[in-house]
Amino acid sequence: MRSSLSRLIRPAVLFLVFQSSIAQQTSFHITPLRPVDELRVAALKALPPRERGIFRAPDLIELVTLDPTIQLDIRYASANNFLGTPVYTQARVFLQRPAAEAVLRVHRELKAAGYGLIIHDAYRPWYVTRMFWDATPADKKIFVANPAEGSKHNRGCAVDLSLYDLKTGKEVQMPSGYDEMTPRAYSNFPGGTVDERAHRALLRKAMQKQHFSVNPTEWWHFDYKDWKQYPVSNLRFEDLKQ
Repeated sequence: MRSSLSRLIRPAVLFLVFQSSIAQQTSFHITPLRPVDELRVAALKALPPRERGIFRAPDLIELVTLDPTIQLDIRYASANNFLGTPVYTQARVFLQRPAAEAVLRVHRELKAAGYGLIIHDAYRPWYVTRMFWDATPADKKIFVANPAEGSKHNRGCAVDLSLYDLKTGKEVQMPSGYDEMTPRAYSNFPGGTVDERAHRALLRKAMQKQHFSVNPTEWWHFDYKDWKQYPVSNLRFEDLKQ
């Protein structure tokens, strides 16, 4: 940890998993209200909310095509997530093009401070949001989006991410783990170490500079300013172009 940083104050299918060079941390875990396989079947049969209005045509771009030094740790394509089982069939990251280009600018700016971005999630098909909602107990639903409204992830304008150290290649420590459903995950949680809060502040400052806003209950979740201009989507990763 750099001493100067403290001053700068989440039916059988084939799962294709991206092998990041960064060692994965163990995710927070809940006991789903129903078996995940049942939730998946029900969610795939359900329909996203009907929306009115004029939206931009979706232009989802795969983030790593812009810069392969952006690291991926897609927990939902593995069993290392809060449900304890894969929910994605592929470990890939998509964002609407303006949001993707903004993330790229953040990544390049952070290099000067010795850090890079590690992405946990971005565009998320609506049916997965439905699965998360139906799986999560009532006392933890503050940490998942209501599928009746759709998630900003479903619009391709939200990204879950953290920092990794360019020298060590390791993900930095934050006040909580990714997808941890406790007050430690709040963006303004006052606990944790000085270094952990400094990491969180550095990430937040860089993201806000590029017009992202942080989710109050999740330090890792950032929404791009134009999210209202895109519709909720339910396309699976395998249905998206390279």
